[in-house]
Amino acid sequence: MTLQNIQDDLSAADPLEPRAKLFRGLGDPSRLAILDALLSDERSVQEIVTQTGLGQPNVSNHLRCLLDCGLVSRRNEGRFVRYRLADRRIADLIRDADQLLASTAVGVDACRSYTD
Repeated sequence: MTLQNIQDDLSAADPLEPRAKLFRGLGDPSRLAILDALLSDERSVQEIVTQTGLGQPNVSNHLRCLLDCGLVSRRNEGRFVRYRLADRRIADLIRDADQLLASTAVGVDACRSYTD
């Protein structure tokens, strides 16, 4: 996703669409596990695999999605690539969601509208 795509989305007729896309990006348990792994520090794919218990191909595919959405960034370190949250506000958003769940978890858990 390019900067122009993001700007086009933000100026779209429906201003809620970019927000919905953001939450769809956050709506996958594997992607959330990867983001959780990156909350405290940057990590390589292998470190993310170890921390999350997800398979390497799965992690790589989700990292590509998170990169395309601008939620993570990467840097080369020798022959390895290190991933990190693209913006510290992503960590804040995840922590805020955890705090919200602390008071609404029963209702969220009982919700049948957004189950797999």
